[in-house]
Amino acid sequence: MKPLLNFRAATADDQPGIINLINRVYEEYGDRICLEEADADLLDIQGFYLQQKGEFMVLEQDNLILGTHALLPLADQPGCCTFRRLYLDKSLRGESWGKQMMQWALERAATRGFQRVEFWSDTRFERAHRFFQRLGFQPDGRVRQMTDGLIDYQEYFFSRPLDDVSPTISNPQFDKAGENVDHDGTNG
Repeated sequence: MKPLLNFRAATADDQPGIINLINRVYEEYGDRICLEEADADLLDIQGFYLQQKGEFMVLEQDNLILGTHALLPLADQPGCCTFRRLYLDKSLRGESWGKQMMQWALERAATRGFQRVEFWSDTRFERAHRFFQRLGFQPDGRVRQMTDGLIDYQEYFFSRPLDDVSPTISNPQFDKAGENVDHDGTNG
């Protein structure tokens, strides 16, 4: 049997692994995590996400964090939420992991009654932008300059309606190949 990857809600114990994963991704782009500003939310996931009625999920295997994804309501825009912190270990990219985590977030947002998702994404993440567009997210041409990291960067704006997403609730488990696994261990 292939080893399972568990997709579950983040806990306080996951914080070092979450920070480590995101820092590794940043290093691929010649950058580092900036916990003092841009990435300060990672120091208080409970306060930043959960107390604001958001959700922060991790993909882990044997206590190693290999992926993250978060959903956060936009307080100033009823019916709208944002996706944040979609990161995946380099060894898992190009498989179904990102798609599975994004599908969870889309379904979860629809289940919670949101009609629209908006988010900003670092312009350096070109592969991710193509992925977002395949999932129906569209850039609108806006670019914002960010100065809250260790180096300045820019972000593109993406959005999509949720009118074509079936609202379901799922917390899938995945095998090492990225296949969804039912509770009895069969592929589903």
